[in-house]
Amino acid sequence: MPGTNLTREEAQERARLLTVDAYAIELDLSGAQEGSGTFRSVTTVRFDVAGEDGAASFIDLVAPTVHEVVLNGTALDAATVFEDSRIALSGLRQGRNELTVVADCAYTNSGEGLHRFVDPVDQQTYLYTQFEVPDARRVFASFEQPDLKATFQFTVTAPQGWTVVSNSPTPEPAGADGTVWRFAPTPRISTYITALIVGPYHSVHSTWEGADGRSVPLGIYCRPSLAEHLDAEEIFAVTRQGFDWFQEKFAYDYPFAKYDQLFVPEFNAGAMENAGAVTIRDQYIFRSKVTDAAYEVRAETILHELAHMWFGDLVTMEWWNDLWLNESFATYTSIACQAYAPGSKWPHSWTTFANSMKTWAYRQDQLPSTHPIMAEIHDLDDVLVNFDGITYAKGASVLKQLVAYVGMDEFFKGVQAYFKAHAYGNTRLSDLLGALEKTSGRDLATWSKKWLETAGINVLRPEIEVAEDGTVTAFAVRQEAPALPAGATGEPVLRPHRIGIGYYDLTDGKLVRTGGVELDVDGERTEVPFPAGFRRPDVILLNDGDLSYAKVRMDEQSLKAVTAHLGDFTESLPRALSWASAWDMTRDGELPARDYLALVLSGIGKETDIGVVQSLHRQVKLALDLYAAPEWRESGLATWTEAALTHLRAAEPGSDHQLAWARAFAAAARTDAQLDLLQGLLDGTQELSGLAVDTELRWALLERLAATGRADEAEIAAELARDATSAGERHAATARAARPTAEAKAAAWASVVESDALPNAVQEAVIAGFVQPDQRELLAPYTAQYFAAVKDVWDSRSHEMAQQIVVGHYPALQVSQETLDATDAWLAQVDPSPALRRLVTESRAGVERALKARAADAAAGA
Repeated sequence: MPGTNLTREEAQERARLLTVDAYAIELDLSGAQEGSGTFRSVTTVRFDVAGEDGAASFIDLVAPTVHEVVLNGTALDAATVFEDSRIALSGLRQGRNELTVVADCAYTNSGEGLHRFVDPVDQQTYLYTQFEVPDARRVFASFEQPDLKATFQFTVTAPQGWTVVSNSPTPEPAGADGTVWRFAPTPRISTYITALIVGPYHSVHSTWEGADGRSVPLGIYCRPSLAEHLDAEEIFAVTRQGFDWFQEKFAYDYPFAKYDQLFVPEFNAGAMENAGAVTIRDQYIFRSKVTDAAYEVRAETILHELAHMWFGDLVTMEWWNDLWLNESFATYTSIACQAYAPGSKWPHSWTTFANSMKTWAYRQDQLPSTHPIMAEIHDLDDVLVNFDGITYAKGASVLKQLVAYVGMDEFFKGVQAYFKAHAYGNTRLSDLLGALEKTSGRDLATWSKKWLETAGINVLRPEIEVAEDGTVTAFAVRQEAPALPAGATGEPVLRPHRIGIGYYDLTDGKLVRTGGVELDVDGERTEVPFPAGFRRPDVILLNDGDLSYAKVRMDEQSLKAVTAHLGDFTESLPRALSWASAWDMTRDGELPARDYLALVLSGIGKETDIGVVQSLHRQVKLALDLYAAPEWRESGLATWTEAALTHLRAAEPGSDHQLAWARAFAAAARTDAQLDLLQGLLDGTQELSGLAVDTELRWALLERLAATGRADEAEIAAELARDATSAGERHAATARAARPTAEAKAAAWASVVESDALPNAVQEAVIAGFVQPDQRELLAPYTAQYFAAVKDVWDSRSHEMAQQIVVGHYPALQVSQETLDATDAWLAQVDPSPALRRLVTESRAGVERALKARAADAAAGA
């Protein structure tokens, strides 16, 4: 039986047979405040059938109860036709058909379908939908696949005085008591980008005014309990900047009637590109001081979703194998907007991209589950685990390479032609590549085959020969295609790369760019042109400008100079590329963890980019926790924590660096004196000039005190009383699960694994607290419990809830051959589904990598 799955073949057959015209959907949410558990859903859908009378198909629905199914005026037996998340439709007639389905659908607490949340501050209920990939069917009967577009007309009954937002502009409520909202039909869109957001939300409104006189209404929504923290003008400013830049680059009018951004609770992802009604996780409304890096990431998310209005919503992939193009395009263009839009606050956004997104991509591409960017998506189960570092980050990296390959002007001219040709339709990758070939004159068939249809990372190394007088006599770039990870499918390939090569010299203690070249690298060895008498620079940096996607290694002289002066690059991007290369070498066991720590400590004090600083904080802690030899780990952690405290005390009062170092110190504090300082900052008996110990920082301090046994239930309960919000409840759940007692761990485990009562965000918080690197021995017994329970968890929970547990509770801290053996035995005995196998195999690869890195670190210390 299909369960809730859908295969590509089934979708293709249904698309061949059906053309969907329009949905009319009536939802009765009047009982949402009381929490009745279900709501009435009435769907009427008009669709056309190709071929002769008598064809059969099905419509999708996930619902506890179906009351009526009426096809072309004939009532069908609901008990017979509704089974396994599908309603069978037989006896269809050629041409126009009409189907009505009356059902009771269920509210969820998993962030899938129609999510219901009660705010502890005002005890009011807030609803929102999340439908990607296949969850519109949890709210209304639908042909749940992206290429069966239609118009959608929603009628919603909700409590008086509530706000109801959907893809179309919100109408005035009708009915005697003003509780019925009848929305105008949408343009033709896919089911997964329809949306409803319902509840007593707070809102702020403005407009975007185009150069041609067009005006688009803008709205920002959040819960009233967050309204005091909502920086609406900052969000509007980023949004308007995106509208200006995208309108110019896409040369196609914004395709919807308005643009609302709704900050919603307990959201699983960063945001979702619902047409004209984007939902965003409400952690992006900052309750406490954050660094500029957080504002930059939020702005990228805002721009990413706005780009989707054209690429994804106006023009939509035919099937989920082109999900990568959807996400990669939005990622590339959002970061390009930050980098190039006039007046942008973040012109260094490519530094952030190199430092964060590409690091994610490189990690994902070295897992056994690595796959071509254009993945083969056989069914919905495949796509649900494919929202990964290849789909988003490698794809965007390769799009950046494509732009360098064809030229930015030619790229956007091709995109403009693509939008005009396929507006409100569905496409394949070949449609975009065809448009780009016409505007650029480049043949992209070979490029596409090598970059999009193969997996793995190339390595680029410089080969340089220098005469006694310091002039270069030979210079080439050697490209390698390392073997793919064990278990991965495919063969390693050499690819064409458009790269920059930067020349840097040490001048007055600074590494200054003195020249460079841009060229095409192809094949195993590419000669680099250089003038006669060219003196060898101190540093030769391959992939300068970060145009391509590849691991970069340095020659011996460059590596020596960079190791001594990494923090002395005058520009942020070459620093970020060098930091990323060092981290990559650490993960590969080429640079021991202790040497990575020394490198970071030698250069981080000179690093001005706060996003890079915070990434280095995370990477050092990860290296010490997982990649350091066990016998040296505590020494390394002591060195790091003392250094963090020194930097904290030296940081400019009130600065982003001070806050970042405070958090880094709090995450690692371990001695009595260090923990006394955390306690003093929390209770106000100690102060650091300029450091605001606000709500979020208080929780960071308390969570570390709880994890080290210095804070118990009384302190956690007192802090929750001080911050009696949903965020406070999540922090309290983390702190309780972090306590270093067998009882605390047992309670946390039971609440997640043995019960399914927790909402998604609280479950995530409990898992985060449960997994503490300093508590390996306490957590060791849960390895066997994990493998005993994980299959049942996967089979019985929704995808989002199950994936949190499968990944979050895998015994990643138990870095040993025994963990690998236990994993292998489980894989052999249980024969899990492909999606579950992938998640567990990816987690296993992390342990295997850590073992290799630990061996390298131990050898360095011998």
